Parts: sequence; structure tokens; C-alpha cells
Amino acid sequence: MFTSARRAAVASAVFAFSPAVLGATPTVDQALALKPIQTEVDYDIPSAEKAAKCKIEPAREIGSGWVIREETGQMLRRFLDTNNDKKLDQWSYFKDGIEVYRDVDANFNGKADQYRWLGTSGTRWGLDKNEDGIVDNWKMISPEETTAEVIAALRTSDRERFKRLLLTSAELTQLGVGKNLELDLATRIKIAGQDLDALIKSQKMVTSEAKWLHFGATRPGVIPAGADGATKDLLAYDNAAAIVDTGGKHSQVSIGTLVKIGDGWRVIDLPKSEASAGFFYTSVDRAPDVIEGDVGNVSAAMQPLLGELEKIDSQLTEATTTALLAKLNRSRADILEKIANQASTNEERETWTRQFIDSLSAAIQSGDYPDGIARLKKSMEALSRDKALSALAPYAKFQFLSADYGQKIQSPNADFAKIQEQWLKDLEAFSRDYPKSDSAPDAMLQLAIAHEFTGQESDAAKWYAKVVSDFSDSPIAAKATGAKRRLESVGRSIQLHGKTHDGRSVDLDAYRGKAVLIHYWATWCEPCKEDLKVIKALQARYASKGFTAIGVNLDSEQRLLADYLRDNSLPWPQLYEQGGLESRLATELGIMTVPTMLLIDKTGQVVRRNIHSAELDSELQRLLR
Repeated sequence: MFTSARRAAVASAVFAFSPAVLGATPTVDQALALKPIQTEVDYDIPSAEKAAKCKIEPAREIGSGWVIREETGQMLRRFLDTNNDKKLDQWSYFKDGIEVYRDVDANFNGKADQYRWLGTSGTRWGLDKNEDGIVDNWKMISPEETTAEVIAALRTSDRERFKRLLLTSAELTQLGVGKNLELDLATRIKIAGQDLDALIKSQKMVTSEAKWLHFGATRPGVIPAGADGATKDLLAYDNAAAIVDTGGKHSQVSIGTLVKIGDGWRVIDLPKSEASAGFFYTSVDRAPDVIEGDVGNVSAAMQPLLGELEKIDSQLTEATTTALLAKLNRSRADILEKIANQASTNEERETWTRQFIDSLSAAIQSGDYPDGIARLKKSMEALSRDKALSALAPYAKFQFLSADYGQKIQSPNADFAKIQEQWLKDLEAFSRDYPKSDSAPDAMLQLAIAHEFTGQESDAAKWYAKVVSDFSDSPIAAKATGAKRRLESVGRSIQLHGKTHDGRSVDLDAYRGKAVLIHYWATWCEPCKEDLKVIKALQARYASKGFTAIGVNLDSEQRLLADYLRDNSLPWPQLYEQGGLESRLATELGIMTVPTMLLIDKTGQVVRRNIHSAELDSELQRLLR
């Protein structure tokens, strides 16, 4: 819930001159300033001395565009307009003269929707349907890269990154395995999905410093068509593992079984610290493949529906018009509803109904299915009358309220004050009516945030405290505890300690005798960058009088900070830990958004806990008088 702003801001500056008419050739500096949208790319970045000798010239390949070369003639960048519409749609980056990465605008709307690693960087090919800079699914990925992605997901506590690697129900139907094996696999991936959050929160196999080294497995095996009713050959690894390095010490993480689907590979289990028995090749002589009525959540009757669902999901990745997106999302909801109605147990019905609700809510809030709000409301009302699924009613209610609020606030003629007032009333009513539901802590936290941002700080503190008291075991409680601590910090001392991006230890207590500004920021936040300019000027003006700053960077990847600091020198320490707005550094003071700045006086007490950069100069004059 704290990543929407980051996702909305991802890499818009990357295409600074992408819409430009190609007659206006950019400078070498402008071209080299562009960076890949995906941060984990190893490409050549010339020094200032070498960059001064680089040349930019017209591309002589498909379409038109530019190439940037070193003095030796070796290629550094290539930016192309492949369809001759006078806009760039392909941005390529090179390493040692070899193309290693490419951003692609396949639908020619000015935004990248595909990301490809090439040459010596591997085979990954990611698709990004909503063009927010985050891979939605992998069109191509090798088994080695799949295990590396698993380790990256654990290292960054990114559940969505792992979910992109987990075999889906729709993909399962494409494997063509026999029905008994299909049922076993469906159960396996369902359990993995259910236990994923708990693993992400509790696992200690992979720390934030861990690095993937290599892939370990014996040769892959084939389950041939005809075995146990299989209609296709199935290629799979059993007992795959990833070797990781943590501070010079090597360890092994068991990835389990990998199966090949199209040009990619998927996992079916959650990773473990120790190897477990193989899935495919340690069990033989499975029961005959006979379908008699329903077989779990992959019954014979469901097979065509799952096939339709997979087809629609594929079409959604290619759809570009609002009308087509709405039509496809409506069809997707139809199919999910049918699957839920055909489920053989209440547990399975609840699982598919939850997917139906999630699908509707996401499509409504993204603007891809505006009419879905009426359907979501109808489903919410039906669940309130359904005794078998009554436990799901609060969840449906909260998703409806969130979707309704999101849709209204995006309206061109939105009355923000009125919408916000109703949102607060809805959240309070929900928290009162469903105080023990799984969605209650989310509702209460949203209430607290809304009150804080509208200046109603006593109400905000009350709701933060209620989250802590009523849901102490919830991960949200830690964030609420920190937010309450921040709201009550003026006149008190606070704790802040950690390591900088380059490994130096920093502790706020060591700065007693100085006025200190703590600046929470991220490279994707443009107002933050404006703050940095102000802070830099104030540091130069007041450092001799006892002023300094401590930055707390909340980027999702450390490389983003390193890249920024390479081009923008900041003469004060920058703390960093993995996790962004969910990191320890953000959680300890409940940082909900950036920029956030706290001003500490020479005695170590907070004098302003939400100061704006425009107020800093006068406040420092008072403190340092």
C-alpha cells in the first residue's frame, strides 16, 4: 500500500526526449543521462573524461534515431524510432560493445511496456501491461534467472516479485499433465500462495546483503506425453537450488521444483533452507487418471474456464484501448464468478471469490473497468447474505470502499473535500462494524493517515494507537507504532541509527551539540530532489555555526541511490536499508510518504517533526542564534 506513489513515478524522466521530433538531435550529455527503467542492469557508464570524447550520430538501422559511441567507436547507447512515427520506441544499453539491455515501447504510446536483457546479461524478457516500470509477468526467463529472481524477492521482501515466478492456475492448464498430477500441482501452488506472506516476513535464509552466485541442479528431466494421461512433454528440474553469498560466506537455498512453461520457468513451492524430496521423479505409479465429477479446484468442468481465463490474461497484456480493457476485465470477472460457483468446497469457493473481488477492485481503481463498481457492490451485498461465505463479507466491503474512493478521487470534476469527508465516514463505520476483521487494521491505518494529512493530529494519534492495541501481531502495528512516536516527538529525543550506502555507521546521539535535519527521501520523488538543493545551500551557509543533515534514502534498490550520488554529490551521510517505505528506517518513525523532514536542536530534542524546506532558513537562524 505504500508503493503506489513510487510506481506512479517510476522512470518518467527516462524518456526526457522520447516524444521529441527526431530532427532535434540531443547532446551526448542528454543521451548518456538516460538510464534503464529496470535498475538491475550492468552497462557501461563512461567517466566524465571519456564522455566528453563520445560522439552521437544518426542510427543507420531499422527506422531512425541515434547511436552514442566512445572515442574508439565502441557502441554505448542506441535509441531508435522503429516505426517512423517521429518518436523513440527502443532504448538500448551496451556493455563492452555488446547490447545487454533494451527498453521497448511495443504499442508506440511513448512509454516502455517491455524490458529485455540481452547478450551477456541473460535472457529475461519482462512485460509491463500498465507501464508503471514494474514487470507484471515474464515472457522469457531461464531456470538460472528464475532462481536469481527468487533470491532477489527474498532479499527485498517483495512478495509480488516472487508471485511472478509462481506457477499460476491458468499456466497449469497449459502443461497438459494428467488430471491427478494436475490436482497435486494445484494443491502445491495454492499452499505456496497462502503461505507466501508468512515466509516473506519470517525467513532468515536470505538477508539484505545476500547475493545470488549461481544455480545448482542436476540435469532436467522429461515426463513424456502419454504418461499418466499427459498430452504434452513436460520439462522440469527437481531439487533446484541457488547458492548465495552473504558477507563472504556461501549457503544454499532450496528452490525445489522448476517447470518449463513456454519460454519461461516457474516454481511450484516456497524456498526452503534445506533440500526436500523431489516432486516429479521420486514418486512413481500414480493412481490412474480417472475423472469422476469434481477433482478439487481443477475439475473437468473448470478446465475450459481456466483456459478462457488464461486467454483473457494474455489479451489483457496486449490491450491498449479503454473500451477493450473494460470488455476484457468484465469477461475475466464473469469467468472467475463461474469458477467460484462451480467449486466443490466452501474453501475453494472462498478462494475463487476472493480472486473475483481482487480482480474487480484492481480493474476499477486502475480505470480499466469503471462499470465494475456496481458489480462489486452487488457481490458485497450478496456475500453479506451468504452464511457459507460470511467471513468474506468484510473483505468485500473494504475492497468496495477502497475502489469507490479511488474511482471518485480520479474523476476530472472531483470535489476532493467532500470525497475525503465521506471516505473518513466510511472508514470509521467499517472499523466500528467489523472491528475484528482481517481488513480492520488496514482501515484504521488509512483513517490515521487521512487524519494526519488533513492536520487532525489528535485523531490520527488515536487511530494509530488503536491499530497497535487491537492488532499488535499485525505487521501494520509496527508502522503505526512508529507513526504515533513521530506525532508525539516534538520536545522529545528520538533514536536514529544505521549504515550509509557505503557502509559507515551513523548514530544521531553522536550529533549532540549540533542542529540536525533528518531528511527522508527517494530518487523517484521530484520534490525531494528540490529539497536536496535547499539543504545543500543551507549546509554551506550554516555548517560553521553547528548545522548538519542526515539523509535517509527510501529507494527500493540501493543502486538507485548510488547512481544518483555518482552524479550529485551530497556532503552529508545517507542512511540506507533495503525495503523502501517498508524498511526498518521508515517503520521506526512511521514514515508514510516522502519528503518528510524532522529538525533536531542541539540538545537532541525534536523542534519540528514535519518542516517544509521553505521554512528551514528562518528556523535555523532561530536555533543557531
